[in-house]
Amino acid sequence: MKHLWLPAIAAAVLAAPSALAEETGNDSWPQWRGPSANGAAIHGNPPESWSETENVAWKIEIPGRGLSTPIVWGDRIFLTTAIPFGQPLEAHDDHDDHEDHGAHDNMPPDRKMKFVVLAYNRKDGSLEWKKTVRIEQPHEATHVTGSWASNSAATDGERLYVSFGSRGLYALDLAGKLLWEADPGDMSTRHAHGEGSSPVLHGNTLVVNWDHQGDSFLIALDTATGKTRWKTPRDEITSWSTPLIVKVGDRTQVVVAATGRVRGYDLADGKQIWECAGLSRNVVASPVAADGLVFVANSYDWQALMAIRPEGATGDITETDHVVWKRDRDTPYVPSPLLYDGILYFLKHSHGFLTAVDPASGKTFFGPVRLGVVRNVFASPVGAAGRVYIVSREGATLVVKAGRKYEPLAVNRLDDSFSASPAVAGDALYLRGDRFLYKIAATAP
Repeated sequence: MKHLWLPAIAAAVLAAPSALAEETGNDSWPQWRGPSANGAAIHGNPPESWSETENVAWKIEIPGRGLSTPIVWGDRIFLTTAIPFGQPLEAHDDHDDHEDHGAHDNMPPDRKMKFVVLAYNRKDGSLEWKKTVRIEQPHEATHVTGSWASNSAATDGERLYVSFGSRGLYALDLAGKLLWEADPGDMSTRHAHGEGSSPVLHGNTLVVNWDHQGDSFLIALDTATGKTRWKTPRDEITSWSTPLIVKVGDRTQVVVAATGRVRGYDLADGKQIWECAGLSRNVVASPVAADGLVFVANSYDWQALMAIRPEGATGDITETDHVVWKRDRDTPYVPSPLLYDGILYFLKHSHGFLTAVDPASGKTFFGPVRLGVVRNVFASPVGAAGRVYIVSREGATLVVKAGRKYEPLAVNRLDDSFSASPAVAGDALYLRGDRFLYKIAATAP
């Protein structure tokens, strides 16, 4: 969800999932945060303005509930959802944090759920196939604003990789046939707020972070078989951040942002290379990278944003020159940062205040700027066609001109609430609301 200077940049560059992704990535959104894992659709060109009666190519109702990003590949859009099934049951929440049990606006797991993968036709929104991969009652609550289908899928153009977290990892072909499944166990999340870290791809390796209140780990699976390549223990509590895969010198690293440390691992064997302290608890925002720097942020116990240079880093790099710059105000909590055209954009906590900075120095270009009707933001911003799109839970999307000055272009309203991060592919913006999936594209008057 960012429009980045081509991520084929210098020391830290997101590796494309496959040669196929490189060939068709301009017209796809193959994973959480897009083809370059930074929020950018470099050649995307969705409309600047829309409404329920303007530039909506189609709108379909989605069964169940999910907060995962739409994945776009070829002529299909893939979504995950959790659909209530049968009569309400006695909740059997196994969460062992008794002090917090039932608190924090949680939604109890009081019935069985169907955990479903949906494939829609990109042209007209028709349902092409529907695959139920698991039916069970969740063992733990989720937050009332969350869902039991918050992890976004990923595809390499050959298979679709889906995580329902504690309900399993699955690989399907693009026609919906189940190829393999893996069960890493059950998570016990902090405050029983639910799960959300998404799987990431590099070549024939699928990487999943499993930070929770139990035994945390980072795991790499073979994409063809689902067999474990390596599994590395982590001394961490719950985090919801998705790992970032970057090229650092002659190595490919997996960077994971979390409470105790931000850590870099060797993708080949899972061995830790470096670590850096500085973030607080409840890390949700995912890292982004460009020009040899990795950017991590959160905002819970305190506010923090760090630019880390992983090249040459080993051991504990806290308070070393590998931390190029830091920021302790106006940093994001739920929405991930956006890297687009050489500018790093981020929202304050989950609120409607936007800041833009120079990625190399941390110098502020503008912000924090109050965004008016956009006040409550869970979705991560995206960049395309020289514009930044910020989607709110109130149903409004603010479109801002990309650049060093704050220039709002349009405010667009739809009859839904948006917490899932949007996807951009070709000339369309795909918005997943609580009730509907919209394709926003130029239509005839």
